[in-house]
Amino acid sequence: MIFDQEPVAQPVAHPAGQVLNKQIKAWRTKFFVFLTDREVPATNNISEREIRPSVVFRKVTNGFRSDWGAQIHAGYRSVTGTARLGGQPALQAIRDLIGGKFACA
Repeated sequence: MIFDQEPVAQPVAHPAGQVLNKQIKAWRTKFFVFLTDREVPATNNISEREIRPSVVFRKVTNGFRSDWGAQIHAGYRSVTGTARLGGQPALQAIRDLIGGKFACA
């Protein structure tokens, strides 16, 4: 496979460049999986759409005032987002979570 071939060797002087080079070598077989597997999307648009409401919330409210608030918001978004992907209403997912019936992977 073309991705298993060694890239053209270039000397890397900066330590950050050495770290990046090492990471690229470790992950290079994963960069273009979408070319060989049609089930893998070529973009991360789904992920971007999932985090967008949280980014807007953070910008509108000028950030979170505590780590606790950020964690609560992240947990809420995770539970309701997972429920939505499974076709379940958000309120039902929260009720299931409080009642100990929410299915975690």
